[in-house]
Amino acid sequence: MKLYSLSVFYKGTTKSNLLKAAYDLSSFSFFQRSSVQEFMTFTSSLIVERSSQGTRASVKEQEYLCHVYVRNDSLSAVVIADNEYPSRVCFTLLDKVLDDFSNKVDRIDWPSGSPATIQYTALDAYLAKYQNPREADAMSKVQAELDETKIILHNTMESLLERGEKLDDLVQKSEHLGNQSKAFYKTVTHCSCCSIFNHFGLDQKH
Repeated sequence: MKLYSLSVFYKGTTKSNLLKAAYDLSSFSFFQRSSVQEFMTFTSSLIVERSSQGTRASVKEQEYLCHVYVRNDSLSAVVIADNEYPSRVCFTLLDKVLDDFSNKVDRIDWPSGSPATIQYTALDAYLAKYQNPREADAMSKVQAELDETKIILHNTMESLLERGEKLDDLVQKSEHLGNQSKAFYKTVTHCSCCSIFNHFGLDQKH
């Protein structure tokens, strides 16, 4: 069971704004980590943009699950985990992170903030602490009020796209991806739209 990334966004009218992020990419080869991180940021941003305010959702992408919580005030968080990690613990983590973030960062800074300007340092500690879901789950049971029946499940990334929209086009337009990541994505996808992270799966260390 593994958590790979934890990020906080502000959901704007047309796009999401990354405020802070933490990653644990130790299971990927060193040379792929930069591109993996960029794709995780891209995916998290896209999920926030396509989720409504006041919703919790999980997006399944082969062996990965991306969990998102978009609050009514547009503050949002995404955690990317493997599909063995308990979803309930992920949503407890997102609740805690957003509560903590909103208490420590002035909301006036959310729409225009960036990882470089937002003074919030707790994400790495949260990501490390929750790597062990059994330990974290003992704490999360206090959060029994979370109604799992209200969590929306998307079976693929493509289900988030609008009619006629292609993931390939969004990749090429993304501000979160460098030219090297875009070029790599293009070479491995060919004509199909497969799992973004699965392109790196063969390079994972076992």
